[in-house]
Amino acid sequence: MAVRTVRIAMNGVTGRMGHRQHLVRSILAIREQGGLDLGDGSTLWPEPVLVGRRAAALRALAEEHGLDPDHTSTDLDAVLADDSIDIYFDAQVTSARVPALKRAIAAGKHVYTEKPTAPSLDEARELARLARAAGIKHGVVQDKLFLPGLRKLARLVEGGFFGRILSVRGEFGYWVFEGDQQPAQRPSWNYRAEDGGGIILDMFPHWEYVLHELFGRVRSVQALTATHVPQRWDEQGEPYPATADDAAYGIFELDGGVVAQINSSWTVRVHRDELVEFQVDGTEGSAVAGLRGCRVQHRAVTPKPVWNPDLPVTHAFRDDWQEVPDNEEFDNGFKAQWELFLRHVYLDTPYAWDLLAGARGVQLAELGLRSTAEGRRIEVPELSL
Repeated sequence: MAVRTVRIAMNGVTGRMGHRQHLVRSILAIREQGGLDLGDGSTLWPEPVLVGRRAAALRALAEEHGLDPDHTSTDLDAVLADDSIDIYFDAQVTSARVPALKRAIAAGKHVYTEKPTAPSLDEARELARLARAAGIKHGVVQDKLFLPGLRKLARLVEGGFFGRILSVRGEFGYWVFEGDQQPAQRPSWNYRAEDGGGIILDMFPHWEYVLHELFGRVRSVQALTATHVPQRWDEQGEPYPATADDAAYGIFELDGGVVAQINSSWTVRVHRDELVEFQVDGTEGSAVAGLRGCRVQHRAVTPKPVWNPDLPVTHAFRDDWQEVPDNEEFDNGFKAQWELFLRHVYLDTPYAWDLLAGARGVQLAELGLRSTAEGRRIEVPELSL
């Protein structure tokens, strides 16, 4: 079997997501399985080139994972000028993403990027237009579609389990420590609006593609944001004012009259089975899906509660739900999407999650922020280039 090498410039891999999910659990995992079988008698072998601002950190990361330390660089322009580089991947902070992606597109590289693709809709649409004009392949990470829980949920939707879908309720979040008594689990830039932080910009792009792909296009948004924790402590232990929203409460109207309500918060303590859960209710049945699990209750076995606050509740409602079986082996969601994008680049297979899809996520975040500023419901126009 012929082996084809693909060199991928990976920018931002010293960060949490870039390192764990994209480098270790995706690209290195593909190498550990012997490469990606393209199904045409050839295997694709990914060769990462680590790009970032700190040379010592990049070399240490390469050595830690058995990569060539010389395949690291702090000079993005030099990397993009290298004809042997096929793909540029970006997992930097949001504020640094647009100029880097523009340079990669101008250099003729295929691009794959984390989201949000840009801090503003105008910039996100410009990236999509530039990529289309350049004739390159382009993709945006939309990882939650590949999670086992949501894949099971998609299976239920496709199979007509719910009948007519009425509503979707989502709860996402956890307590992010302020950084004084215990170190924060997220970088401090997430809480500074001037650095591209904020939970709406971080999470609404996720909710756009989840709602769009599973239930229908988002037609309107009404949101309320809050900065519940006004002061935090950075990585050096210094206090700073939190200028970005750390919680967002959204109502979304979807195609077909479906109503979705999703709470997103970094200031909530978890009292649910997973860090994100979606409850879907329909005329024929309901489901609750998380990152991995999915439970269902059909109309025929739904209990008949009666409201009576004078008596204690003795019915164990959770016991009436049935776990959806895996029925297949689920790979890491980030890795699964990487493999689809690589096949798209080298086999020209269909790929829906491009920079225009990424721009839809930025659009929803921008309109969510506008909704909270103006205190009203805002329609979401269909997006085109």
